[in-house]
Amino acid sequence: MPQLPATPPPLSDVAREAVQHALVTHASRPGALLPILHAIQDAIGWVPPQAVPLIATALNQSRAEIHGVISFYHHFRSTPPGQTVVQVCRAESCQARGGKALEEHAKRSLGIDWHGTTADGAISLEPVYCLGNCACSPSIRVGDEIHGRVSCEGFDALLGGLRGAEIRPEATLADGPAGGVSIPGGIRIYVPMDSGALAVGAEEVASAIADEAAARGVHIELIRNGSRGLYWLEPLVEVETPAGRLAYGPVTPGDVAALFDAGFHTGGMHRLGHGLTEHIPFLAGQERLTFRRVGITRPLSLEDYLAHGGFEGLKKAVALDGAAIVKEVTDSGLRGRGGAAFPTGIKWNTVLHAAGPEKYVVCNADEGDSGTFSDRMLMEGDPFCLIEGMAIAGLAVGATQGYIYLRSEYPHAFQSLHKAIDLARAAGWLGADVAGSGRAFELEVRLGAGAYVCGEETAMLESLEGKRGVVRFKPPLPAIQGLFGKPTVINNVMSLAAVPLILAKGRGLLPGLRHGPLPRHPALPAGRQPAPPRARGEGLRHHPARAVAGLRRWLGQRAADPCRAGGRAAGGLRAGIPVRRAAGLRNLRRHGRHDRPRRAGGL
Repeated sequence: MPQLPATPPPLSDVAREAVQHALVTHASRPGALLPILHAIQDAIGWVPPQAVPLIATALNQSRAEIHGVISFYHHFRSTPPGQTVVQVCRAESCQARGGKALEEHAKRSLGIDWHGTTADGAISLEPVYCLGNCACSPSIRVGDEIHGRVSCEGFDALLGGLRGAEIRPEATLADGPAGGVSIPGGIRIYVPMDSGALAVGAEEVASAIADEAAARGVHIELIRNGSRGLYWLEPLVEVETPAGRLAYGPVTPGDVAALFDAGFHTGGMHRLGHGLTEHIPFLAGQERLTFRRVGITRPLSLEDYLAHGGFEGLKKAVALDGAAIVKEVTDSGLRGRGGAAFPTGIKWNTVLHAAGPEKYVVCNADEGDSGTFSDRMLMEGDPFCLIEGMAIAGLAVGATQGYIYLRSEYPHAFQSLHKAIDLARAAGWLGADVAGSGRAFELEVRLGAGAYVCGEETAMLESLEGKRGVVRFKPPLPAIQGLFGKPTVINNVMSLAAVPLILAKGRGLLPGLRHGPLPRHPALPAGRQPAPPRARGEGLRHHPARAVAGLRRWLGQRAADPCRAGGRAAGGLRAGIPVRRAAGLRNLRRHGRHDRPRRAGGL
């Protein structure tokens, strides 16, 4: 007799309470399945199979659907992990900087393979595919704490502190230093809270500066900003002086005492000094638009955001109707900056004129390609910019709800966006009366669960709806039938973050910067530089006479000699295919590859 599978034990009291809390909190939300699964796993570390019937009943879905979603996403676990989960980044940037050796060393040191747990139950080892910390690779993630530039020796040192230890919660962008004092009106010292900077010790540097200043009686105001993008100098410490901000880096906690000895807090010289930050060659040649506040301001300070031009675009947008806002964006020439470069204004105009009482704005923040972390930098360093851009998009097309679909590998961005949305709502920039306009727009962050395919817009919509991230057929286009079957604007972070500046400065901001200047060819003189590439169809648009003449010639040739002009079409299998096969065989033999195995059914 075949043995029936054993009945799983009932949920523990802790697990049952976690499941019930997740259902009560999230079950009424549209597309609630992923938020429920995240809440359960955050509480107990995994999603027990015994929870599936409870979830299925609450959502009126089948158990098979729930199991299918759990098994589809890498992030969700169906078995309990160890006390601490260590994830090693396997993306290309980390592999290029020693990540492969780190993987093998981690497996040997722990004595386990991927998805294994040490015998004492202390540590589980998992792969992760891009933590967005590419400039400080190789990287690992421990809980929500990311470590960069990890060597095999550094991994062993970290491992020694992990066994039996409780992982401290990672500081967020709103937090101050762990120790010392910060007095408004004191000498302003800036230490980044960008996750890349934190990965290489920025939190420890901030604490050391605060403690050293307190011990010396130096009054400082310690400000946590985003990263300037000079990751080879992180942690980069800046000091505000009458001449401007002076840069010192990369700074370690052990350098802090010597920096104070050199009087860095008053602009003193030190071997780690780089002079005025704005004069560093990497920054001196840049004109920053979307990133103009990143690294300059406190990311979660509405006061700073407003002082640096924040919400000026939204203020202008509330005085316009939707069509006028769409025209501003269309005339600016803004294109999608996620790779496809589709004109943003055309997409918005389609949604504006689509029929339906409900419309959505969705930000695709699932940047999963190794080496691409600009979205993360902006969401951590200037989250109000993205919020403002999405609010303008909502007013433009008549949408009242927006979603930011964020990668689960970005815990710091998730925290900063949540806090920024709460602050913006409390100040009236979101909610039932956006900026006093009488129009509503709400915003929510939805966390993905580790599926690279969800970077594709229709797979992302499926995930937002609580399903497996499977690519949809088109048509219908998302602009007509997108999220929950409603007209939906989908743009990536950089496209939406550019919108506030366009509304604030006018449509003439971007022309001339749309595609950027063409680089000079180093081997050609100035008079023989290559011509700019033309878009497909440009010749037909700008040279109609030439196109018509060519079409006439082709038609004339076909009428005079059908075999010549339309030989393959007329001859079909009799002429075209044998000729191509024979030519292909000659090419194979010419290049010495005639011994290649033949495909069944032909050459």
